[in-house]
Amino acid sequence: MAAGTEFGSYYRLDNIQRMVEFNQLDLTQEELKLLNEIRRAKQQLLLEIKELENEMANVNADLEAMDYDEKSDCTMKQMNIGRSKFNMDPKKGIEYLIENELLEDTPEKVAAFLFKGESLNKTAIGDYLGIGKDFNIKVLEAFVQEHEFKDMILVTALRQFLWSFRLPGEAQKIDRMMECFANRYCESNSGVFESPDTCYVLSFSVIMLNTSLHNPNVKEKPDLERFYAMNKGINEGGDLPKELLKSLYDSIKSEPFKIPEDDGNDLTHTFFNPDKEGWLWKQGGGRIKSWKRRWFILTDNCLYYFEFTQDREPRGIIPLENLQLKNVDDSKKDHCFELYTADSKEVIKAAKVDADGRVVEGRHLTYRMSAGSAEEKEEWMKAIRASISRDPFYEMLASRKKKATMPHEN
Repeated sequence: MAAGTEFGSYYRLDNIQRMVEFNQLDLTQEELKLLNEIRRAKQQLLLEIKELENEMANVNADLEAMDYDEKSDCTMKQMNIGRSKFNMDPKKGIEYLIENELLEDTPEKVAAFLFKGESLNKTAIGDYLGIGKDFNIKVLEAFVQEHEFKDMILVTALRQFLWSFRLPGEAQKIDRMMECFANRYCESNSGVFESPDTCYVLSFSVIMLNTSLHNPNVKEKPDLERFYAMNKGINEGGDLPKELLKSLYDSIKSEPFKIPEDDGNDLTHTFFNPDKEGWLWKQGGGRIKSWKRRWFILTDNCLYYFEFTQDREPRGIIPLENLQLKNVDDSKKDHCFELYTADSKEVIKAAKVDADGRVVEGRHLTYRMSAGSAEEKEEWMKAIRASISRDPFYEMLASRKKKATMPHEN
C-alpha cells in the first residue's frame, strides 16, 4: 500500500511538472520575461533571507554572551597578571598563580601550563625549568613528558623540544634538560639506541653541529666525515649506522634549528604597559548593527581589541592617526563615543581578522563604542584624545582630495 501511495505521489508530481512545462509554451514573450524576473527576484529574496538568518544567529549568540560572569572576568585578569609576573620573574609568577588558586600546586599542572605557553616568554620558561630545586626538577620531568616523540627521528624531536623553550646558558641546567629529553626519547622509541646515554651524547653532537655549520664566527665547517668521527663508539662502544648519522647531518645542514628569541618583539611586551585597557562594547559594521563585547588596549597611538583578555593576538587594530572623537547617543547602548575621520566619507585605515583567520582591511567609516559607565567613557575619551596624532600633510592631502572631487562651477 505504501509503495502504491509513493508511486501515486510521484505520478502526480510528474504530471504537475509536465503541466508547468506545457503551460509555459502557451506564454507570450513578455509573460515569459516576467516569469523569469519573478524567479530571479525569488532567488535573490531567498539569498537575502539566508543572510538575515545568519546575522540573526550571530545576534542571538551575542545576546547570550551578554550574560557574562563577572567572576570569570576577574579570573582572566588575574591570569594575565600572573603571566606578566612570570615573564618578569618566573618563580614569583608561578607563586602568584598558585596563591590565587589559578594553578594547582603540582608539578604536572605547572608543567602543562608551561607547555601550553600562552603569552609566556620562552626564556622565562627555560629559566624556570632550569632551577635545581626538587619541585622544579619534577616540573621539568613532567614538561618533557608533555612532548610526544614516538616514531620521530631524533633531529625532528630535538627541533620540537628546543622550540618549546629557550635553553639557559648554564651547563648544569642544560645537562639536566638534555638528560630528561634523552630519557623521554628512548622511552618513546625503544630499540633506536642502546641506552639514553647514547641519545644524550648524540643530541649534544647535533646541537654542536648546528652551531658549527650556521654560526658565521665558525670559519672551519665540519664535513660529514668529521661528524662520523665525532660520534664514533658512542652506542655502548659500538658505532651508530652511518645512514642515521648522514640523515642527521644533512637535515641540520639544510635547515638549522629555530631557536626561540627573547620575545622582544612579542605582542605580550607591546601590551605590557598600555595607556589604558578594559572592556568596551563595539558596534559591528554589518547590516544589523550588533554589539560585541571586546577587550580593548590603547598603546602606541593604536587601539587594539581582543575577543578574550588572554588572547595573544588582537582581533583588530585601529590606528588613531588623524582620527577624531565625539560623544554620540545610541538607542541601544548608553555611554557611547565614536571615532571618525575629518572627511565623513573616508574609510578608517584599520585592520581585522575575518572568520577564516585572514587579516583584512576594515571598511568602517566610524567606530562606535560603549563604556560601562559615564565615568569610564570620559576616561577612555581622555586617553584616546591624548593618543590621537596629527599629520599635517595627511590633512592637506585630504583637503585637496575633497576639493578635487567637488563639481566645478561654470
